[in-house]
Amino acid sequence: MKWFKKTIAFLFQIFLMAVLPFWVFLRGSIYLYESYDWYHWFAMIAMFALVFVILLIYVAMVWDAIFGANKISRRSLKGKIFFVLVLMSFYAAYALFSLSSGNAKSEKIHNEYLSLHPFMRIASGTLIFLDNDLMITSASRVKEDYKDMGLKTLKNSLHYKQSDGYVHAVDLRTKGRGELRNTLTIWYFKAMGFNTLRHMGTADHLHVSLSIKDKPGVI
Repeated sequence: MKWFKKTIAFLFQIFLMAVLPFWVFLRGSIYLYESYDWYHWFAMIAMFALVFVILLIYVAMVWDAIFGANKISRRSLKGKIFFVLVLMSFYAAYALFSLSSGNAKSEKIHNEYLSLHPFMRIASGTLIFLDNDLMITSASRVKEDYKDMGLKTLKNSLHYKQSDGYVHAVDLRTKGRGELRNTLTIWYFKAMGFNTLRHMGTADHLHVSLSIKDKPGVI
């Protein structure tokens, strides 16, 4: 059983190492944004730099494990830096600007993806990479949308565009996904620093939002 425990411990360490950069990037960005009023792009750039260092250390460790811990040449260091920059750039571009039509309930929602706050897009895009069946059912709204859905019109809603020009909330489909899957999704967003609320509107769904300090209780 010792080999089994060692294998589980090794796999868990690999999992933590894989998850750590994503968590540091997004959770750190949200922390700077909410706790220190950093502009969201500045917060993301700062965390991008920190995660770059973490990933560079990872690449150096793997390189040394394969080729041996020889003296680092200037060429190999440049190669590692280039590899990490390309990897992170592709990840950021994918999460920020790309949404498959299969992950949006309608073409309207698909077209609204860029109206979501960058933190919301990074979090959703990362989860979609891990869970390709994730479905966004609602993003940007105006007051008339609540009337069309037969709901009470909300004076304030994080589905409206906020003062920074972005929507701070998104709704995700829960129907047909199973409670374990839905629970893991909730844990994921909470771990990243978002608010989550499972509730009924026109249907059972998961409401995920980014806090606005001067608007407590707004959903």
